Amino acid sequence: MNKKNRSNLAALGLGALGLAAAGTANAADDVTLQLKWVTQAQFAGYYVAQDQGFYGEEDLNVTIKPGGPDIAPAQVIAGGGADVVVDWMPSAMASREKGLDLVNIAQPFKSSGMMLTCRKDTGVNSPEDFPGKTLGVWFSGNEYPFLSWMNKLGLATDGSDGGVTVLKQGFNVDPLLQGQAACISTMTYNEYGQVLDAGLTPEELVVFKYEDQGVATLEDGLYVRGDNLDDPEFVDKMARFVRASMKGWKWAEQNPEEAALIVLDNDASGAQTEAHQVFMMKEVAKLTAGSDGALDPADFERTIESLLSGGSDPVITQHPGDDAWTHAVSDKALN
Repeated sequence: MNKKNRSNLAALGLGALGLAAAGTANAADDVTLQLKWVTQAQFAGYYVAQDQGFYGEEDLNVTIKPGGPDIAPAQVIAGGGADVVVDWMPSAMASREKGLDLVNIAQPFKSSGMMLTCRKDTGVNSPEDFPGKTLGVWFSGNEYPFLSWMNKLGLATDGSDGGVTVLKQGFNVDPLLQGQAACISTMTYNEYGQVLDAGLTPEELVVFKYEDQGVATLEDGLYVRGDNLDDPEFVDKMARFVRASMKGWKWAEQNPEEAALIVLDNDASGAQTEAHQVFMMKEVAKLTAGSDGALDPADFERTIESLLSGGSDPVITQHPGDDAWTHAVSDKALN
């Protein structure tokens, strides 16, 4: 090999190294997000951020993992399957008390969408009519606000005289339609719409929003493992993720029909319909309105107070402390 060829090869080698270095410098940071439930407009902000390139603008490569009835976000992040999860504060704090150091880094949902929907023809018109009735309740962590409410009302939930009977409700509205329960758990943005789609009218129903009963708890927050927050690079990555996600949420609030179509494009199951997703997006927009992503400490304290008031079966047995949430990420993202 002559000197000229060696020089050319050396130049090619340096060029390749340069390209590799440039590629490394420009590589987007990977983020895996685990959703609490299946692909639907409840999570539109994240899909919009992906679709509109907001994550790309922050040099993020985000993988969105849909949830489902057999997927617990806390278990996924504990096993290293996600960097950040969407979860409700009751289940997140219950997991924290059991030893998983979950920390709230952002709160896109300002208000709760949970409520109890009852048929008036069962004789329920107010909470005073609950004794002796069967009430449908979701479990897997979703039962905690209900138990807090029943404790506040002084009603036993074991079916004894003067109390209520709890029906472990599946994720559908059949118990109300088929008369198995006087009331069922619904979300303003999902199951309530399914009840109306099934033929019942608002005039035939009475709803009790948890917000109005003083037992609302925070839903759909973003949680990470606390030990990861010791890493400045992780905090920076999460700040970019929260900033892009909130941009997605505000876009979705202003463009509900388009956001619903983006969600449908990401629904691999094909189970969702455009009409229901538009309905859901418009209802979800009412819950995310007023949030810039930062957790309101007053909302946190109200939620913890509700969780600690679960009577003989409280959600948590002691206040989790201020280490259960942080503004370190949202301050960096929003200021």
